[in-house]
Amino acid sequence: MDGCFDMMHYGHCNALRQARALGDQLVVGVVSDEEIIANKGPPVTPLHERMTMVKAVKWVDEVISDAPYAITEEFMKKLFDEYQIDYIIHGDDPCVLPDGSDAYALAKKAGRYKQIKRTEGVSSTDIVGRMLLCVRERTVSDTHSRSSLQRQFSHGHNSPKFEDGGSSGTRVSHFLPTSRRIVQFSNGKGPGPDARIIYIDGAFDLFHAGHVEILRRARELGDFLLVGIHNDQTVSAKRGTHRPIMNLHERSLSVLACRYVDEVIIGAPWEVSRDTITTFDISLVVHGTVAESDDFQKEEDNPYAVPISMGIFEILESPLDITTSTIIRRIVANHEAYQKRNAKKEASEKKYYEQKSFVVGD
Repeated sequence: MDGCFDMMHYGHCNALRQARALGDQLVVGVVSDEEIIANKGPPVTPLHERMTMVKAVKWVDEVISDAPYAITEEFMKKLFDEYQIDYIIHGDDPCVLPDGSDAYALAKKAGRYKQIKRTEGVSSTDIVGRMLLCVRERTVSDTHSRSSLQRQFSHGHNSPKFEDGGSSGTRVSHFLPTSRRIVQFSNGKGPGPDARIIYIDGAFDLFHAGHVEILRRARELGDFLLVGIHNDQTVSAKRGTHRPIMNLHERSLSVLACRYVDEVIIGAPWEVSRDTITTFDISLVVHGTVAESDDFQKEEDNPYAVPISMGIFEILESPLDITTSTIIRRIVANHEAYQKRNAKKEASEKKYYEQKSFVVGD
């Protein structure tokens, strides 16, 4: 399976999960920055960050860097001969080249193509739209207050659409969590009787390479990594009413898909209490050096006061200097380019469907 995997989210992870279920090994191609720019527009996350994200997904066995956007004869031969690929996988949504043609036409013609169901309710385009809408709502006064917008983000209600140069508006999350989906993403195994359990908590909004790397480091310290994910209300109170961009269950699935994570607490409390430590038999509580804020160290009510007093708290050096705000700043700085990218995608898909309907009608 290949893809851009830009601003990787639980929809990408679910696609990889479905692809892996079709066989014994999953090889994933990550499209180069140059190919994305030529076919879609500028990526939000550069190749090395996208590689980090894909390698961290627990259903992925091998990753190919700098994959082409379209499956060419040459690349297809390389996949079959060098990587022993049996099938090329893609979702049931169209992958359209700038000329309106199908990027997987050759794989289909060769009879080596399989299709999986696309995860409804999320896309990278949608997430970029949420952030652009968020910025617009913060700077333009209208009947929708910021707290109202936050409630819409958190609960998946329709948002006010906005238009730019005739392009279509964006919307917020329509994701509806189910117990089945959570089970599909879960490891289904608890810690062993003498396991050293490491605990790390946070918002994990717009799950990115910085999150992956600190989780990797945390997991290296023990046998079982438990991740606490703060609920939407807590994130809003600490980061502002425009946060989080992704709601609690979306954020939980992204973290669960990470190979370094063994279990999550969905809606973890802000303060790490003695009861939490005892209930989950936590050996060590950790926190990264790169975070949205280090105010907890100055707060009168330090959320880590209990593990600090117990001598089981450690600050970990974060491998990457990336936060959720970093991702948002990238999009805001290039918002015009991303709006053009979204419009370009819509135009290509429209052309694809028009050609398809013409063939059927003919």
